Amino acid sequence: MRAVIQRVSEASVTVDNSIVGKIDKGFLVLLGVEEQDDEKDLEYMVDKITNLRIFEDENEKMNLSLKDIGGELLVVSQFTLLGDCRKGRRPSFSTAARPERANALYMMFVDRCRQEGLQVETGVFQAHMEVRLCNDGPVTMLIDSKKTF
Repeated sequence: MRAVIQRVSEASVTVDNSIVGKIDKGFLVLLGVEEQDDEKDLEYMVDKITNLRIFEDENEKMNLSLKDIGGELLVVSQFTLLGDCRKGRRPSFSTAARPERANALYMMFVDRCRQEGLQVETGVFQAHMEVRLCNDGPVTMLIDSKKTF
Protein backbone atom coordinates (compact mmCIF):
# COMPACT_ATOMS: atom_id res chain seq x y z
CA MET A 1 0.00 0.00 0.00
CA ARG A 2 1.10 3.50 -0.70
CA ALA A 3 -0.23 6.71 0.82
CA VAL A 4 0.21 10.44 0.59
CA ILE A 5 -0.70 12.04 3.92
CA GLN A 6 -1.41 15.75 4.00
CA ARG A 7 -1.92 17.56 7.28
CA VAL A 8 -4.95 19.76 6.68
CA SER A 9 -6.98 22.41 8.44
CA GLU A 10 -9.91 21.29 6.26
CA ALA A 11 -10.55 19.04 3.27
CA SER A 12 -13.46 17.79 1.21
CA VAL A 13 -14.22 15.53 -1.72
CA THR A 14 -16.98 16.19 -4.24
CA VAL A 15 -18.64 13.80 -6.70
CA ASP A 16 -21.16 15.07 -9.26
CA ASN A 17 -21.29 18.50 -7.57
CA SER A 18 -22.16 16.97 -4.17
CA ILE A 19 -19.82 16.89 -1.18
CA VAL A 20 -19.48 13.23 -0.18
CA GLY A 21 -16.80 13.66 2.50
CA LYS A 22 -15.62 16.63 4.54
CA ILE A 23 -13.30 17.07 7.53
CA ASP A 24 -11.80 19.81 9.61
CA LYS A 25 -8.34 19.47 11.21
CA GLY A 26 -6.71 16.15 10.43
CA PHE A 27 -5.28 14.16 7.53
CA LEU A 28 -6.23 13.86 3.92
CA VAL A 29 -5.03 10.36 2.99
CA LEU A 30 -4.69 9.41 -0.67
CA LEU A 31 -4.44 5.60 -0.61
CA GLY A 32 -3.23 3.26 -3.36
CA VAL A 33 -3.51 -0.53 -3.11
CA GLU A 34 -1.15 -2.95 -4.86
CA GLU A 35 -2.14 -6.44 -6.02
CA GLN A 36 0.32 -8.04 -3.56
CA ASP A 37 -0.95 -6.12 -0.51
CA ASP A 38 -2.34 -8.15 2.36
CA GLU A 39 -3.44 -7.87 6.00
CA LYS A 40 0.14 -7.14 7.10
CA ASP A 41 0.34 -4.12 4.77
CA LEU A 42 -3.08 -2.97 5.95
CA GLU A 43 -2.16 -3.15 9.64
CA TYR A 44 1.16 -1.38 9.03
CA MET A 45 -0.59 1.52 7.27
CA VAL A 46 -3.34 1.87 9.88
CA ASP A 47 -0.83 1.90 12.73
CA LYS A 48 1.59 4.25 10.98
CA ILE A 49 -1.01 6.77 9.85
CA THR A 50 -3.14 6.88 13.00
CA ASN A 51 -0.06 7.29 15.22
CA LEU A 52 2.09 9.49 12.96
CA ARG A 53 3.28 12.43 15.07
CA ILE A 54 3.20 15.41 12.71
CA PHE A 55 1.04 17.85 14.66
CA GLU A 56 2.81 20.49 16.74
CA ASP A 57 2.83 20.43 20.54
CA GLU A 58 3.01 23.47 22.83
CA ASN A 59 6.73 23.81 21.96
CA GLU A 60 6.02 23.89 18.21
CA LYS A 61 7.62 20.45 17.74
CA MET A 62 5.96 17.77 15.60
CA ASN A 63 5.14 15.54 18.53
CA LEU A 64 1.38 14.86 18.43
CA SER A 65 -0.61 12.28 16.49
CA LEU A 66 -4.05 12.41 14.94
CA LYS A 67 -5.35 10.55 18.00
CA ASP A 68 -3.68 13.02 20.36
CA ILE A 69 -5.42 16.03 18.82
CA GLY A 70 -8.78 14.36 18.12
CA GLY A 71 -8.25 14.90 14.39
CA GLU A 72 -10.27 13.52 11.52
CA LEU A 73 -9.42 11.50 8.41
CA LEU A 74 -10.57 11.94 4.84
CA VAL A 75 -9.51 8.80 2.95
CA VAL A 76 -9.58 8.85 -0.85
CA SER A 77 -8.71 5.83 -2.99
CA GLN A 78 -6.13 6.75 -5.63
CA PHE A 79 -4.66 4.01 -7.79
CA THR A 80 -2.50 6.51 -9.69
CA LEU A 81 -0.14 6.56 -6.69
CA LEU A 82 1.08 3.22 -8.04
CA GLY A 83 1.93 4.62 -11.47
CA ASP A 84 5.48 3.69 -12.49
CA CYS A 85 6.94 6.56 -14.53
CA ARG A 86 10.50 5.26 -14.79
CA LYS A 87 10.20 4.09 -18.42
CA GLY A 88 8.74 6.05 -21.27
CA ARG A 89 6.22 8.83 -20.93
CA ARG A 90 3.08 6.91 -20.03
CA PRO A 91 2.80 5.53 -16.49
CA SER A 92 2.40 1.80 -15.99
CA PHE A 93 -0.18 0.68 -13.45
CA SER A 94 0.70 -3.02 -13.62
CA THR A 95 1.21 -3.36 -9.85
CA ALA A 96 -2.13 -1.74 -8.92
CA ALA A 97 -4.71 -4.09 -7.44
CA ARG A 98 -7.78 -5.00 -9.46
CA PRO A 99 -10.78 -2.86 -8.49
CA GLU A 100 -12.57 -5.53 -6.42
CA ARG A 101 -9.47 -6.27 -4.33
CA ALA A 102 -8.48 -2.60 -4.07
CA ASN A 103 -11.93 -1.58 -2.86
CA ALA A 104 -12.02 -4.39 -0.29
CA LEU A 105 -8.66 -3.36 1.20
CA TYR A 106 -9.57 0.34 1.00
CA MET A 107 -12.78 -0.29 2.95
CA MET A 108 -10.90 -2.48 5.46
CA PHE A 109 -8.46 0.42 5.97
CA VAL A 110 -11.36 2.82 6.59
CA ASP A 111 -13.03 0.39 9.02
CA ARG A 112 -9.79 -0.21 10.95
CA CYS A 113 -9.21 3.53 11.31
CA ARG A 114 -12.74 3.88 12.67
CA GLN A 115 -11.99 1.06 15.13
CA GLU A 116 -9.10 3.22 16.35
CA GLY A 117 -11.73 5.74 17.44
CA LEU A 118 -11.23 8.22 14.61
CA GLN A 119 -13.87 10.11 12.64
CA VAL A 120 -13.36 8.96 9.05
CA GLU A 121 -14.89 10.35 5.87
CA THR A 122 -14.32 8.91 2.40
CA GLY A 123 -14.51 9.59 -1.28
CA VAL A 124 -16.38 7.31 -3.70
CA PHE A 125 -14.37 4.38 -5.03
CA GLN A 126 -13.74 4.60 -8.81
CA ALA A 127 -15.68 7.87 -9.13
CA HIS A 128 -14.30 11.02 -10.69
CA MET A 129 -13.64 13.13 -7.60
CA GLU A 130 -12.67 16.71 -6.92
CA VAL A 131 -10.56 16.99 -3.79
CA ARG A 132 -10.14 20.32 -2.03
CA LEU A 133 -7.82 20.90 0.88
CA CYS A 134 -6.05 23.49 2.91
CA ASN A 135 -2.65 21.93 3.56
CA ASP A 136 -1.53 23.00 7.04
CA GLY A 137 2.17 23.84 7.08
CA PRO A 138 2.35 22.61 4.38
CA VAL A 139 3.05 19.14 5.74
CA THR A 140 2.97 16.19 3.34
CA MET A 141 4.32 12.68 4.01
CA LEU A 142 4.75 9.64 1.78
CA ILE A 143 4.30 6.17 3.28
CA ASP A 144 4.77 2.81 1.58
CA SER A 145 4.01 -0.43 3.41
CA LYS A 146 6.84 -2.15 1.51
CA LYS A 147 9.15 0.67 2.67
CA THR A 148 10.48 1.24 -0.85
CA PHE A 149 11.06 4.92 -0.11
